[in-house]
Amino acid sequence: MSRNSILAAIQKNKPAEKPLPAIPSFANGKAAPIDIFTSMVEVGGGQVIRDTNSHNLNTTIKKLFPEAKRIASPLPAVERNVDLDQLPSPGELESVDLAVVRGQIGVAENGAVWVTEENCGHRVLPFITQHLIILLNPSDIVHNMHEAYERIQVDATGFGLFIAGPSKTADIEQSLVIGAQGARSLTVVLEAV
Repeated sequence: MSRNSILAAIQKNKPAEKPLPAIPSFANGKAAPIDIFTSMVEVGGGQVIRDTNSHNLNTTIKKLFPEAKRIASPLPAVERNVDLDQLPSPGELESVDLAVVRGQIGVAENGAVWVTEENCGHRVLPFITQHLIILLNPSDIVHNMHEAYERIQVDATGFGLFIAGPSKTADIEQSLVIGAQGARSLTVVLEAV
């Protein structure tokens, strides 16, 4: 049998297309997603701050990280001393003490926050900083990853990822290292609406 006759036979016997099944939302209606999200961020080693007044953001930042000398953020409202637009190389962010970025979606089931390159200024920023603050609108917290993926436009930016908790790793001897491949602390600030 020739290659063309095999391919023709396959085309002829191709099954009819069927619509994909509907995926349920799997929403857990028992608790508000904001409460579950807060609990899961804390379980992962982070903290959640409910900012009652968005004008107090810089005061909150100074209270949380009084020793932070180099602060970087693409957000104009944040008092910072590292100009992300003037960096000759992202490697210059190596000595950043604190980075403040905006998150797009929070996921209650695992405490993760979706962040894209446009939220960071430089994609390396949330990993190279010592401490990370992610600002998140409470109305952008969904129950689970199913709901998150319904809202994410993966092709909208060149880079996006979920960040959950400070960076950590452990070995078989149960030695836990915080800040192994990224930020040593994660603080999610739920903005007042």
